[in-house]
Amino acid sequence: MITFAIVGSGWRSAFFLRIAEQLPKMFRVAGMVVRDEAKGQAFERRWGVSTYRSVQDLIDHVDASFVVVSVPREVAPEITVQLCEKGFPVLCETPPAKDLPELIAFNRLLQRDWKVQIAEQYIFQPSHAARLSLVKSGRMGAVQQAQVSVAHDYHGVSLLRNFLGIGYEDATIHAFAHHAPIVQSPDRDGPPKDLRLQDSKQVVATLRFGDKLAVYDFTDQQYFSWIRSPRMLIRGDRGEINNFEVKYLTDTGSPVATRLHRQDAGHDGNLEGFYLKGISLGAESLYENEFIPGRLSDDEIAVATCLKKMDAYVKGGPAFYSVAEASQDHYLSLLIHQAVDRGESVVSSRQPWASS
Repeated sequence: MITFAIVGSGWRSAFFLRIAEQLPKMFRVAGMVVRDEAKGQAFERRWGVSTYRSVQDLIDHVDASFVVVSVPREVAPEITVQLCEKGFPVLCETPPAKDLPELIAFNRLLQRDWKVQIAEQYIFQPSHAARLSLVKSGRMGAVQQAQVSVAHDYHGVSLLRNFLGIGYEDATIHAFAHHAPIVQSPDRDGPPKDLRLQDSKQVVATLRFGDKLAVYDFTDQQYFSWIRSPRMLIRGDRGEINNFEVKYLTDTGSPVATRLHRQDAGHDGNLEGFYLKGISLGAESLYENEFIPGRLSDDEIAVATCLKKMDAYVKGGPAFYSVAEASQDHYLSLLIHQAVDRGESVVSSRQPWASS
């Protein structure tokens, strides 16, 4: 049983609550901070969790392996430091701070013995995890290019860095924004109420890390839109992954063309349940879902992976996504927007967290 607490009661906090509800033998929410009393009572009725009005109240009453900090970036560093000073490990939502000065200040506040990781989940989403496994197998050869159009800002940059094997190398960034009309898209509140036109902002950027090229492309509506699709392209000198299509050369130079296959329970009369089982390439398993039988979306599976990895980290296991990594991804995403606003290329510089 992985027992954790939550600070925050926004839209993202519900992901952690749904995971615990779906997998009660694996996860338990010991309590959460909900500052508004009426909202806290509503959370208690809906989720069956104890709520507190302040971080100090939570600290005084809750015993947990770690605390999830799911609050706006403007206050996340302060709350993380408060919890760490009281001896609580922290899994902080993205991004860890607001801007470059705040990122630098937060990294300097961190003590060596504090246990802090960042809940960057995209690299753990099943499809991306399967692609990363395939890249790490070496069948694509040396990967020199990644094009990501699936996630915004630091999330997209995190995927680009991981597919390219980039650490804290400097990047030259070119970027622009394109505006176009689109029929009203769904959002967090559900389907659109009418078919009126709205503005769609698309940001396209190239990030050159020496001889490696990252292409970032994201449109505001992509997460919820029914008519804007995610796209992935990873190119190596021996093959490429184009969304779910895979092409590569064998050791003898023979070409192979195949496809990532997703296996779900619950389709076509299958009575096992309704959940992702795994992702394979032919007879080879690239990803196996650890959270069966929970009825979880891919993003919830990825967040559950962060929770499991955090519990292992607290118990002496490896770090999985440090404040330094998250800071680098957010820093590069800030530079992308800076390049858009200025209308000229910008170059990143090595930041203090790169040596941590």
